[in-house]
Amino acid sequence: MENLALIDSFSEFKDNKLIDRVTLMAILEDVFRNALKKKYGSDDNFDIIINPDKGDMEIWRRRVIVADEDLDFENEEITLTEARLIEADFEIGEEVSEEVKLIDLGRRAILALRQNLISKIHEHDNTNLYKQFKDIIGDIYTAEVHHVRPRVVILVDDEGNEIVLPKEKQIPSDFFRKGDNVRGIIESVELKGNKPQIIMSRTSEKFLEKLFEQEIPEVFDGLITVKNVVRIPGEKAKVAVDSYDDRIDPVGACVGMKGSRIHGIVRELGNENIDVINYTNNIQLFITRALSPAKVSSIKIDEENKRAEVFLKLEEVSKAIGRGGHNIKLAGQLTGYELDVIREGDVAGTVADEDDVELTEFSDEIEEWVIEEFAKIGLDTAKSILKHDVEDLVRRTDLEEETILDVMKILKEEFDS
Repeated sequence: MENLALIDSFSEFKDNKLIDRVTLMAILEDVFRNALKKKYGSDDNFDIIINPDKGDMEIWRRRVIVADEDLDFENEEITLTEARLIEADFEIGEEVSEEVKLIDLGRRAILALRQNLISKIHEHDNTNLYKQFKDIIGDIYTAEVHHVRPRVVILVDDEGNEIVLPKEKQIPSDFFRKGDNVRGIIESVELKGNKPQIIMSRTSEKFLEKLFEQEIPEVFDGLITVKNVVRIPGEKAKVAVDSYDDRIDPVGACVGMKGSRIHGIVRELGNENIDVINYTNNIQLFITRALSPAKVSSIKIDEENKRAEVFLKLEEVSKAIGRGGHNIKLAGQLTGYELDVIREGDVAGTVADEDDVELTEFSDEIEEWVIEEFAKIGLDTAKSILKHDVEDLVRRTDLEEETILDVMKILKEEFDS
């Protein structure tokens, strides 16, 4: 029959892997029945036969023969005179089936019908795509960079699905080129209009947890459990692990010989520094482990307010706080306690070394942001800075060597005078 461009529509969608033959036929029939209702007022007496494989279809209209003067419903009835033009021996009361040519619907209706068909197919595909990715939220997914924009990277998977990696979901050191393969987790699937938007993340704690599952067999097999993950993407992360099998050292198994097992994860995360910690229900011990590499002298726990006072020797304070305050921040997040670092010897605001001078006393000679940079690593007095090598301070702060040397010169002059 004259089905015009609809054959192309069938060919376009019949091999679509997101839609099965039965569903396609149901969509096609629904589209045509809507067109028939608009044209004839009802589709109850129409039979639609569709062959989507060949891109062919037939529409048949059934009408009851009535006497010429009794014709009331043209869509459901046909006069005896008109019926006998089709077949000479027809009688009143019999049913006549006639094929309705698609062209009879009118050119405008055909164009609308094709557009409606395409729309419903895409709507079905989008619904399936939404369900498909909704089921894998939190799982690792790999896709290829299609193009890079200032605030987002657009990825495409093997099936041509578009995945969005926003700037805020990228690790700060991430740099992508067209064609690069990118791993992340599917963080969310949102419907924008009728089209699903699939969001990938590389900064989520879940991504690091899933990398442990993927890269470490004992975690994948359930012999080691990842209890908690906290991270500052691209900078530092802490992962608490546990095992119910006493024969397994969970930390050793995750790190591997000379870091061999965790190396791939560190590289994937842009050389993010990962501390793997043995989980324990003993909160004092857990906080002690979480503050590694600092050696804790003692801890005073306030369970009601979820706070803990951590006492350390002066030389351990900077290790506990870490560069930029990252270590203590992550230790607090990992344990669920707000941690207050107290230097041993500090009592009610008095300093053990009475000859020492607070760094803030030099605010007329040292810029405030420089003082704050030292404070981030727990160095807030003159002597606490002078005890360190310049190289060590350069490594642990964002200060230039020249700036640190100038500060040390000012501090030394204070004690030499």
